[in-house]
Amino acid sequence: MKQNYSIDEFIRQTKQDESENDYFELETPRMLEVNLNGDVWAKMGSMISYNGSIRFEREGILEHGIGKMFKKAFSGEGASLMKADGNGKLYLADQGKKITILHLNNEAITVNGNDLLAFEPGIDWDIKLMKKVAGMMSGGLFNIRLEGQGLVAITSHYEPLTLLVTPDQPVMTDPNATVAWSGHLQPEFKTDVTLKSFFGRGSGESIQMKFSGEGFVIVQPFEEVYYSQSNQ
Repeated sequence: MKQNYSIDEFIRQTKQDESENDYFELETPRMLEVNLNGDVWAKMGSMISYNGSIRFEREGILEHGIGKMFKKAFSGEGASLMKADGNGKLYLADQGKKITILHLNNEAITVNGNDLLAFEPGIDWDIKLMKKVAGMMSGGLFNIRLEGQGLVAITSHYEPLTLLVTPDQPVMTDPNATVAWSGHLQPEFKTDVTLKSFFGRGSGESIQMKFSGEGFVIVQPFEEVYYSQSNQ
């Protein structure tokens, strides 16, 4: 029985899988392996290990134009990206969150800025600020729209749930539990005064995101609140 707990057995069960060599691989449900031969964009601070010859660079201030630079100044550090360039195996993770890989086939998806882990460099991206709720929420007020052809890795606390939005069935979500949504959907923000009164909240508002039209919304069973640097 003791052999079940030997170091050799532990290594056998948890060692990296050398048989798979796709660009993005889920080494475990919470660890992304990038088989790098070129470059990849990843969330700043998400590297946990690598082998081979890989160089890391923080996103340059003018790397993507002055417009994005100004947006980043208002969105805090949650959307900071790094570029990994070279050849080797790169392992990424973010606070033990579950990782989902999506292949965009000339499609668009909008991801909460805190839940984007990595994406191929050929994908177009842009930071979108949620200006209407800037005074209502303390952090996580930005999202990133990704469009084109390639792989995207997003994260969620626990198992994500995808809700379908149809013209006759809009979907309401908690902003702090909302991970991503169809790129063409434009969420509205509404304050539920009744809900606020029900819970007796003396300050702050109960804010909801309302998705109308046709598409999908990905949510997580967790309310994730990030604070921008200006609020720390």
